[in-house]
Amino acid sequence: MSGDTLRSLVDALHAAQVRFLAELVRTSSDNPPGDCAPHARSTAALLEELGFAVEQYPVPAEEVQADGMLTVTNLIVRRRFGPGPTVALNAHGDVVPPGEGWTTDPYGAEIRDGMLYGRGAAVSKSDIATYAFALLALERSARPLRGQVELHITYDEEAGGLLGPHWLLQQRLTRPDYAICAGFSYNIVVAHNGCLHLEVRVQGRSAHAARPETGVDALEAAAELLNHLYTLRRTYGTVHSRIAGIDHPTLVVGLIKGGINTNVVPDLVTLRLDRRIVPEEDPETVERELQASIERIATRLPGVSISVRRILLARPLTPIAGQEHLVRVIQHHAQAVLGETIPANGVPIYTDARLYSAAGIPTVLYGAGPRTLLEANAHRADERVSLEDLRKATQVIALSLADLLAA
Repeated sequence: MSGDTLRSLVDALHAAQVRFLAELVRTSSDNPPGDCAPHARSTAALLEELGFAVEQYPVPAEEVQADGMLTVTNLIVRRRFGPGPTVALNAHGDVVPPGEGWTTDPYGAEIRDGMLYGRGAAVSKSDIATYAFALLALERSARPLRGQVELHITYDEEAGGLLGPHWLLQQRLTRPDYAICAGFSYNIVVAHNGCLHLEVRVQGRSAHAARPETGVDALEAAAELLNHLYTLRRTYGTVHSRIAGIDHPTLVVGLIKGGINTNVVPDLVTLRLDRRIVPEEDPETVERELQASIERIATRLPGVSISVRRILLARPLTPIAGQEHLVRVIQHHAQAVLGETIPANGVPIYTDARLYSAAGIPTVLYGAGPRTLLEANAHRADERVSLEDLRKATQVIALSLADLLAA
């Protein structure tokens, strides 16, 4: 069967695919709070309506709660065509909360000017639809194939991924030969940053605002710490990654909480910071040096104690052997479908794709969407995906699977 016939099968399924994606968007799966099992159940029902057998794997409650979520159920669909390699297709169903500023219902799945709007429309419910309908088209093509395709639909990417792909691999529920994870249509991601999240507690001593000298002002101490961190951040601009699409490490203090009342010297200020780690850096060294730098500030602040706690350490996605085969196959078929050569590059975000690569599985990110996160309004108001990008990405994935599993 020719590639044109497989593309025609994707086209014939496109209207059903759009309805499928709309249902995924209409069901909330915000993380936080992370009560994602209901969305997994509804997704499993939608997949079963397409004829797939769906395996549901609830993560034990104590593990979920320790990760700051409420419920997680991961899904696996397996389609075996014969002996040969296993290709996993992973997309996550949990999404960030919608926030403010929407011009449409974030759970409405409104279609306007060829775009489907809604939280998760681009990241990454669109790729649940991309991968499911690529597999459905491949099944209907009746091509002679060897190997297996697995759909992995996981539910904690926004919390780090340790209860998603990592958990499935750790439980030995899967061991694919290749992994393709949610991405965008106009580039193949072969590397991305890691991320360190730290919580820093600056402890002083409260006092009445009329006698501030009898206390130790934790906010004043935190201000000195912030100045130190921002000075340190400026030095990161001299460290450059060799991977196109990734520039230099970054540091952001994203959350600050503290104080008792307006008329009380604050006794405790808590900061949470995000340090992005380029692929050439060693994550453990980054954490050790940053923590030591923060703790040194305490020695200059009488009466103040500073403690540091790790919230998250996500390792970078780095290229490994075998990844180049995935890149060649996807680039070849993207050229045919999109009419342009798409690049293979890095991105400064981090994703749970890193967890497949860390297990020694050649991994890339590729799926439905525009050229950048900004164009998709990912994690912002009016998140959207082009339905034409959805259709084309599904064709590329279907053709790539046929190539990877060719008999």
